[in-house]
Order: sequence, then C-alpha cells, then structure tokens
Amino acid sequence: MIQGMVQAPVSARPWLSMYPPGVPAEIDTTSQRTLIDLLRTSTEHCASRPAIRCFGKSITYAELGESADAIAAWLIAHGFAKGDRIAIMMPNVPAYPATIYGVLLAGCVVVNVNPLYTPRELTAQINDSGARALFVLENFAHTVSSAFADLALDRIVIAGPGDGLGLKGRIINLASRHIKKAVPTYSLPDAKTSRFETVLRQGRSLPKATVSVGPQDLAFLQYTGGTTGVAKAAMLTHANVVANVAQCQAWFGASRADNVERVMVTALPLYHIFALTCCYFFFMKIGGCCLLIPNPRDADGFVKILKSNRFTHFSGVNTLFNLLNNHPRIAEVDFSQLDFVIAGGMAVQAPVAEKWKTITGKSIVEGYGLSETSPVVCVNVPHVDWTGTIGFPLPSTDVAVRDDEGRDVLPGEPGELCARGPQVMAGYWKRPDETARATTSDGYFRTGDVAVFEADGQVRIVDRMKDMILVSGFNVYPNEVEEILVGHPGVLECAVVGTRCEETGEMVVAHVVLKDKSVGIDTLRAYARSQLTGYKVPRRIVFHEVLPKTNVGKVLRRALRDESPRV
Repeated sequence: MIQGMVQAPVSARPWLSMYPPGVPAEIDTTSQRTLIDLLRTSTEHCASRPAIRCFGKSITYAELGESADAIAAWLIAHGFAKGDRIAIMMPNVPAYPATIYGVLLAGCVVVNVNPLYTPRELTAQINDSGARALFVLENFAHTVSSAFADLALDRIVIAGPGDGLGLKGRIINLASRHIKKAVPTYSLPDAKTSRFETVLRQGRSLPKATVSVGPQDLAFLQYTGGTTGVAKAAMLTHANVVANVAQCQAWFGASRADNVERVMVTALPLYHIFALTCCYFFFMKIGGCCLLIPNPRDADGFVKILKSNRFTHFSGVNTLFNLLNNHPRIAEVDFSQLDFVIAGGMAVQAPVAEKWKTITGKSIVEGYGLSETSPVVCVNVPHVDWTGTIGFPLPSTDVAVRDDEGRDVLPGEPGELCARGPQVMAGYWKRPDETARATTSDGYFRTGDVAVFEADGQVRIVDRMKDMILVSGFNVYPNEVEEILVGHPGVLECAVVGTRCEETGEMVVAHVVLKDKSVGIDTLRAYARSQLTGYKVPRRIVFHEVLPKTNVGKVLRRALRDESPRV
C-alpha cells in the first residue's frame, strides 16, 4: 500500500458503532496472504463445486485450477518470468477467469484491457505497461492485428468464446465464427501466435509452476486515468486485493463452510475492478459460482439467461439495473432466491432503486470504491432499504473528509474524501509524481470526490472535484477526447465536459469551434468513434463561434457544463 499508512485508533473511527452485529473493526489476512493462497484453498475444499457457469455449462473449481496450472506452466516454458506483465483482452467468457489465475500462478502481473478499445487505445496501454504477452478473444483480434506493428509483444494467445467448455465450447466457437461480423478478419504472425486450447493442451504436460509469490508482489496493473487524461495504472499487490476480499467477506458474512450454493450474476466485465474483486475473487473466496454474462448489452439474451439459471446474488451499475427494470419480460425472472444486490461504479438513482425493489423484492446495497483501492472503500449494510449514501467504511479502513488545507471538516460539511487501508494501491506505475499528488502527508489516498459525513457516520458523495466524466461506471477523461477531436482537420479547438444523463448517469458532451464550417456532427462523431471506445464518444456535440475562457486563456469548463443539454 502507499507508504506512510498508520492505522487510526478505533476511537477515531466513529462509524464502528454503527456496524452490523458480528462485523469486526479489523480484518485478518494471515491465513491467505496472496491470491494464489486463495485459489489453492478453494480448489482443495471446493473441488467439485461449480466455480464458473457460462453458455449453460459449468466449470468446477478443480477444472478451473487445472486450466490455471496449465496456463502458468506454458508461460514459464515460453520464457515468461516473475514480474512480467501479461495483458488480457476479453469480455466475460470462460477463458478469462482461468487466464487471470494462470498469469498470477506464474508470478506475472495481469494487465486488464477493455476488449472494445481501438488500436490507438490498445497501443497506449500495452506499451505503457510493457506487457510481453496478450491473451485476446478472437472476436477482437482484428484490433490487435491493426495495432501489431506498434506493439512489442512476444506472444499472442487467441481464445474462442467457448474455450474451456469441451465439446460444447467447440460448438459455440463454430457458431460464433458463422455469425456475420462476429469474428472480423485479422492477420497475426504464426510464429508469435497460439490458440488458447493449444496452450491448455501443452501446459497440462508440463511441470507445475513453483514461483514464489509474496503479499507485496504486484498482481494487477489496473488502468485508470487522471485529471490530465493521461492513462496510468494503479499497482495492486496480492495483499491489496486479498485484503479487500477479506473486508467484503467480513462485511457480508459469507462462509465457505455453508452448504448453500451461492451464484453471483456477473454481468459487469471482469476487466473492471468492481467485478474483478467483488464478483470473481470474493466468490472464489467463499466457494461460490460466477454466472458469466458475456454480453449484458443484449437485454433479451441477458433476461433469457436469468430466466434459465438459479442465482442468489446480483451485481451491477445504475445503467444495468435501469435496463433490466424496463425490459418487458423481467417479471418472468425468478428472484425468489436472491440474497443481496450490490451496486457500485456510479451513483444509483432513487427511481431506479425503487423500481428494482418493486420488481425483485430486494433493495440495492450501494458501495463506493476506485481502481486505486482494489476497489471497495465504503458500503451500505445488507438487507436494509436503499439509502442514497455509500454507507460505512469497511473494516480496517480509515476515511477522512478534508478541506483544501487538508484539515478534517465537521460532519455535514463537504470536503474531499480521503481513504487509507490495506486495500489502497502501492502507487501508480512508473509515475511517482502522480502517486505523490494523490497521497496526503499522513498516508491517505485523495479520491477527488467531494463527500460529507452523515450524522450516523455514513458517507454521502455530493460532487466530483475532477473533470472526469463517469459513463455507466466507466471513467472518461476530457483531455483524451479533446486530443482526438482537435486532430480532425476541420476542428479549431474543443472542450469536453460531462452532464447528467438519466440512462448512463453522465454523458460526454463536446463543445467545438470549427475552422471548416462544412464539418457536421455525424462526421465528428464517426471520427471520434474510429479512435475511441464507444462510451468515450461524445453523445452530444455543440458548435460555438468561441469557447468561454479566463483572462489567461483557460477554457471555463464550468460555464460549458451549465449550458450542456441534459438527457
């Protein structure tokens, strides 16, 4: 974690008095110190239980462990060593969970990549991380092909959507390749490219990995951004993620010893830190099963999966809940075994929470976190009505609300939310200056969000200090979008801001000054879409003769936000 952290005394954490019965003030991670410990323990005690379910077929803990061992052995046999970065570019398909663990077992570091990234975005992340290998779903291999000349990759592993599911998986792969445009044409050098199933077959004949991995070794480079829009990676250690899993387990009280099969609907992508920790690793810890949803945007297909599967837990963001709330067949889904529903990534809107409760009978438990905190900092109490707050700090977590001078403010007064605990990152990858800016002198991480302490110790987010835009739980950094738009020959200057949106929480709005008046909105949006993943593309483009500026020439984003249309 960030250096200089000293745990505050219990007396300085008044929220502890509001903890539910049985929730400890501190967590204990001595029994499992790394994510490898977590995997081995679950594989031993839950071998025959389903760990993953996707496309109507389950993968047991034993099978998941065997696949992970094979991937690790293959990586080592091909010259990858402890500390090497290995990128994964997949949606929620069966190959993804096994690859995550295989990389970790080899002592390597996982670099999660959004599979919808453009070649430009992929190049930036791969080259910044120094990733030597990339595991990618074949549906997105064309992006790798387009960027390949700029990527210093030693190996590329191509996976099919059904890989890891045996005969049924091969049928799924064949069907996928016959769907028009599902697998665009790509060309990659044979000498550097392997198929995922070949990796598994070869790895099973190799000796198991015996790499020594410790709590402070890096597990993930989890990419986020900053107010400058420069991509940077939070360095998450094994200890960071293990601690956050233990904190969540202490809060929600789940135990591996229970005989009830717990199934988490995992629609949020595993490359997002929320799903990675709160769905995958948390459910691995308690011996549960992740019901993977490869494409939650397909609402009809999503509801069909929910109708045909038993599930006990659900995770999502406001956009996802709203999508399901308004689906015409959602009433046909059986929610009777649902234990609790967890939300994060973006604020849940009151009408969405109320309608969800009416449909399912369960309230949404809202939490708060960031990539830099593995991610959970605060969460509401399970099995109570939705509060509109982010709840209470987790065990072993200190939270402070501070003014511009770094002084704690009184309850009810707004200030910057700062957090410290074992889940806080080790720092930003290769960016000590950014790490220093984000860290207070007493070891707190500065979140950039404005919050207040409620009278009962709950925390409420009231604003954001950063220019960052939050679209359906994903960060969009204005400078990145601006840099793309001003690259168009018809654009003189532009400024990008966010504004409220009923559907996605916020949306991207571009305010543009043209030098070629013939350029239209559709042209600019298509240009942006060629270089930015979908959620970053401006949903609204507003043309101006001039942009409002300060007397030193700085664009007045606040003035533009005030005039941006709301949806």
